[in-house]
Amino acid sequence: MRAVPEVPVELTLLNGEQFTVDGHGYLTDPQNWTRGFAEYVARSEGITLSERHWWLIDWIRAEEETNGIMPDARFAMKFLGGERGKQAGREELFRLFPYGYVKQAIKIAGMRQPRAWSTG
Repeated sequence: MRAVPEVPVELTLLNGEQFTVDGHGYLTDPQNWTRGFAEYVARSEGITLSERHWWLIDWIRAEEETNGIMPDARFAMKFLGGERGKQAGREELFRLFPYGYVKQAIKIAGMRQPRAWSTG
């Protein structure tokens, strides 16, 4: 388990948008997220965002807004898998975000870095 870095870093995108991120690039305040931030982080992770990526990102953000907590990876897998099942969702999750839910999907969706996490 890794503690969330306490040292904030200011990030300014080429379009002038400014963000405060932790030492690992996660937003310190999810309310400051923009699609521009998501695109910037995705590019830095080597990901070109498709409609399917945005579908999951929007779901993560909606779940956090509705429930006050970001959804666990197992719920994301269930969401992605739908009627095809959790295994299909897991496969799609790692196809979309090869380095994982927390390392890429959560960061791109603008969530804070989790202190501890179940990978489902």
